[in-house]
Amino acid sequence: MSDSATKINLLGLSPAKLIAFFEQQGEKKFRATQVLKWLHQQGASSFDEMTNISKAMRAKLAEVAEIREPEILLDKTSRDGTRKWVIRMDGGSAIEMVLIPDGDRRTLCVSSQVGCSLDCSFCSTGKQGFNRNLSTAEIIAQLRVAIRSCGPFEPSKRHVTNVVMMGMGEPLMNFENVVDATQLMMDDNAYGLSKRRVTLSTAGVVPALDKLSQVSDVSLAISLHAPNNELRDQLVPINKRYPIEELIAASNRYLESLPDKRAATVEYTLIDGVNDQPEHARELAKLLKQLPCKLNLIPFNPFPNSGYRRPSEQAIQRFKDILVRASIITTVRRTRGDDVDAACGQLVGQVEDRTRRSQKYIPVVQEEPAQGKMSQV
Repeated sequence: MSDSATKINLLGLSPAKLIAFFEQQGEKKFRATQVLKWLHQQGASSFDEMTNISKAMRAKLAEVAEIREPEILLDKTSRDGTRKWVIRMDGGSAIEMVLIPDGDRRTLCVSSQVGCSLDCSFCSTGKQGFNRNLSTAEIIAQLRVAIRSCGPFEPSKRHVTNVVMMGMGEPLMNFENVVDATQLMMDDNAYGLSKRRVTLSTAGVVPALDKLSQVSDVSLAISLHAPNNELRDQLVPINKRYPIEELIAASNRYLESLPDKRAATVEYTLIDGVNDQPEHARELAKLLKQLPCKLNLIPFNPFPNSGYRRPSEQAIQRFKDILVRASIITTVRRTRGDDVDAACGQLVGQVEDRTRRSQKYIPVVQEEPAQGKMSQV
C-alpha cells in the first residue's frame, strides 16, 4: 500500500484533473463524474461510501488516493447569525471562514492563503504576515465544512448560496489552486453554483487578472479603498506596482471577456479622516464612471494597534449620498459577526511564520517581454 504522504487528496482535483487522474489509472472518464458527485454532492468521506463503484475499484483508489479534510478547531455563531469556523491546515497553521446569512442568501467567505503578503494597512490579516498558499483541497474543504455543518450534505438545499473569495489572503497570488477550486464550485456535477454567485476579490494583481480572463468567468470584486494613487499607495501597497489606472483597465478587460453583461463589485473601506471626506467621494465617483460596477462601502472594523477609527454614521451617510447623486449604485455593508471577530478585515487565523519584507508583493504571474505572454511564478 502507498504511504499516506504520497496519496492524492481527491478533494483537490478539478473536474479536468480528476479525469486525467482516472485515465492515468487506466479507467474511463465516467469514473471521474461518479467520484465527483460522491465527493461534492454527497459529501463522501471514504471510498466505501461510493456504492456504484466496484469493490475492486474502491480498493484501488484507497491505495493511491484519499479524501482528507482539515480539522475544525472552532465553530462559533454570532448574535446576528454569522457563523465562523477556524480550521487547522497541514503544518499546524489555521485559517478562518465565515458564513453570513441574509434572508434566503447565505454567503460563505472563503480564505485562499494562510495569512497575506500584501500588508494592506487597515487589514488585520495582512498584519500577521504570510505563511503559505492553501491547496485546492484546503480551499474547497471550507465549502464542504460549511455545508455539512448546516445540515445533511446536500448542496441542492443551498445551505450556502454564494461564495466570495474574500477571506484571508489574495486569491490571485494563489492562482492555479483558486481557479481549480472555483471550477469545482461552479461545476454541475459538484456544487453547481452560478458563476454570478462565485466572486473572486483582488487588491489588483493585474497580470494575474488578465490571465484569469483566459480560464474563468467568476464574478469580480476589486478591493479599491482609495480614489487616487497617492492615498492607495499608503493603504494598499501593491498599488505601487499596479496603480489604479492599470487596475481599472484590467478590470474592464476582464468584464469584456465574460460571455454575459456583468458589473464588478468595488469594495471601499471607509476610515475616519483618511479616505472618507467629501472630496474623496467626488473623486471616487469620477473614477468609477470608467468601470461598470456597484460599490460596497465598508465602515472600518477596528482591531488593536491599527491606528485607524471607524467613521461616524453622519460621515458614512454623507459619503454615500455623494456617490448616489453621481448615479453610482452604492451600498453600505453593515458590520456582521464582530462579536466573534468575523467582521470584514478581522480574520487573523493562527499564523506563526512571518514573510520577510523582501518576499512581499511578488505577483503570481509575470510578463515575458519577448512574447508578451504570462507565465506562472
